[in-house]
Amino acid sequence: MAKFTKQEALDYHMMGRPGKLEVIPTKPYSTQRDLTLAYSPGVAVPCLEIEKNPEDAYKYTIKGNLVAVISNGTAVLGLGDIGALAGKPVMEGKGLLFKIFADIDVFDIEVDTHDVEKFIDTVKNIAPTFGGINLEDIKAPECFEIEERLKKELNIPVMHDDQHGTAMISAAGLLNALEIAGKKIEEVRIVVNGAGASAISCTKLYVSLGARKENVLMFDTKGVIHTQRKDLNKYKSLFATDHDISLVDALKGADVFLGLSVANVLTKEMVGGMAKDPIVFAMANPDPEISYEDAKSAREDIIFATGRSDYPNQINNVLGFPFLFRGALDVKASCINEEMKIAAVRALAALAKEDVPESVMDAYKTTNMSFGRLYIIPKPLDPRLITTLAPAVAKAAMDSGVARHQITDWDAYKVELNKRLGLDNKLLRNLYDKAKANPKRVVFAEANNYKILKAAQISAHEGIAKPILLGTTESIKELIAEYEIDDTGFEIIDTRSKEAEEHRKMFAEMITKKRSRKGVTYEEALEKIYNRNYYGVSMVEMGFADTFISGLIGKYPETIRPALEIIGARKKAIAGMYMMMAKKGPYFFSDTTVNMEPDAETLVEITLLTAEQVRKMGVEPVIAMISYSNFGSVRTGRSNIIAEAVKILHRDYPNLIVDGEIQANFAINKSIRDLRCPWSKLYGKDVNTLIFPELNSANITYKLMQEIFDCEAIGPILLGLKKPIHVVQVESSIREIVNMVAMAVVDAQ
Repeated sequence: MAKFTKQEALDYHMMGRPGKLEVIPTKPYSTQRDLTLAYSPGVAVPCLEIEKNPEDAYKYTIKGNLVAVISNGTAVLGLGDIGALAGKPVMEGKGLLFKIFADIDVFDIEVDTHDVEKFIDTVKNIAPTFGGINLEDIKAPECFEIEERLKKELNIPVMHDDQHGTAMISAAGLLNALEIAGKKIEEVRIVVNGAGASAISCTKLYVSLGARKENVLMFDTKGVIHTQRKDLNKYKSLFATDHDISLVDALKGADVFLGLSVANVLTKEMVGGMAKDPIVFAMANPDPEISYEDAKSAREDIIFATGRSDYPNQINNVLGFPFLFRGALDVKASCINEEMKIAAVRALAALAKEDVPESVMDAYKTTNMSFGRLYIIPKPLDPRLITTLAPAVAKAAMDSGVARHQITDWDAYKVELNKRLGLDNKLLRNLYDKAKANPKRVVFAEANNYKILKAAQISAHEGIAKPILLGTTESIKELIAEYEIDDTGFEIIDTRSKEAEEHRKMFAEMITKKRSRKGVTYEEALEKIYNRNYYGVSMVEMGFADTFISGLIGKYPETIRPALEIIGARKKAIAGMYMMMAKKGPYFFSDTTVNMEPDAETLVEITLLTAEQVRKMGVEPVIAMISYSNFGSVRTGRSNIIAEAVKILHRDYPNLIVDGEIQANFAINKSIRDLRCPWSKLYGKDVNTLIFPELNSANITYKLMQEIFDCEAIGPILLGLKKPIHVVQVESSIREIVNMVAMAVVDAQ
């Protein structure tokens, strides 16, 4: 768990603008006309429409994307009844989580009353403002009555997250833990320590999923919940047993322990007495009922989870509530029902079994995260949560009859969800879809590397490629074992093995024929073939593979040399292009890697090669030839060369949308360009392709964009070779390598 001082926590909340939230206008407000439309008299028009049809509030106001986080501060985190005002930082924090994880706007509302009736009346009276109500940090048993009443009396989603958030996340973890342990939920014995809102809701949800009430023993501070006790409320009575038993005895032979109580109540001896493959969810905050270290030392076969981020299997409510409300809001659900919660549980459990994105592993500083005892639940930073849980919840709402809006195009809905978080990339999705339609054989020259092996695994699992791995067989297999990589579908070739000898001879003969007039002898060619780059490129040239990937750990010139010698260029020039995935859309940069100071004819060739590749991606190129000069404003050697290239392109390729020389800001800012240069071929168009005057500026620009603006860079994409050969950046991420694989496969198609 992150370490911090008291002052650091205070500074975080007060630095700059105090608090964690602000209101930002979503409509123009710069002119008098804007203000007239925003307020009086323009605002009267939507007001009257809503008066006629209240459902139009979803059309003309923020209501459909606005949730109230409401509390009276009677059960704040681990702090207890600290009052409504003192609980406000928590409610603001909840609002921040809603926004960053699901793009849901929040007003936090602190209600200063302990009176149940007054609290309910307050929420009912302000409910028209909101599309949903998130009740937070309200003590039991009042929280049960408050939620039940509001769910009955309001026609928007209402949920007390302290109850149902923990229930859903822990239930998903439990389903997966039971699968790993080889146990059935209807047969396991469950011991619950804690009988507050979370514990009761967790247990009720487990029963909905198949657990049997008679197999549950629940404990509070006074002992087991049993039928002879006179101090039980109706919520605890649901799980009353006829057996008066101690926690120690209850745990003997038990399969599952659920702790929502206090620290250190569970001993190593208690865990030691549980059944084979015990499942222990110790979720007291901030310190669990038993420490991770003690639990692991007590039982090697344990499946252990806590609420803490510094141990495996964190049961964190942020895995649930943002996406539950997102799905509910998007179908205008009248409530959050059991079917929607169970759909979220099953979707979350299923997601844990899929390959974990590299970005998630990077965030948690690990290279080995896969479904198993140490990973039964997805991580909160997994970007797939919104497109997995929200659709599942929305569909359950529709199927159970509580949705007032129907989603018909689920693919489009997922795209919309990704756009909300800036995760959408239609171009990249299309690239993967094309690759999946006809996966090709991809040679990975550097397979003695973890990143390459992981990228190969993901490529195979995604169905975009058939990996061929070049490297020492023994070291490849060691890495596969060390990182638990699924090598299904892999072909491994040891280029120095006897099995590869015939291919080496064949490839050497081919190289000799191509390079004999360059002074290359058969013996020299045979020696080259021991180099995996030469071997892999030769496989592509002779039809044993469709495309080739290398460059992660090698020098760029040494990587492309075999391609130039064996594959060769289609025309005079080759070039390197990067696809930059910016929030405003994709941009294509050339030449970023090959030509140092191209002349006009080479710039023409680079432009044509780039335009061809951009069209392959399903995008019509709109090309700006970049310079520090605007259409002859400065006459120097480089700007003159660009102007000459543009002249040739306009003359010989009149249908190509290209112009220059032009400064970068004019190229990107259409408003400025159209005002100053209305005669340009770029007039009225959004530039998506930039041709740089020389390698230096191109390389600097793409790397700055990558680092400063966190743009995803796909490349360098080699253009102009007779067959698809691609070189990744030195130390590319796994995601970048997989993106390049998809690009290579599409090129090979």
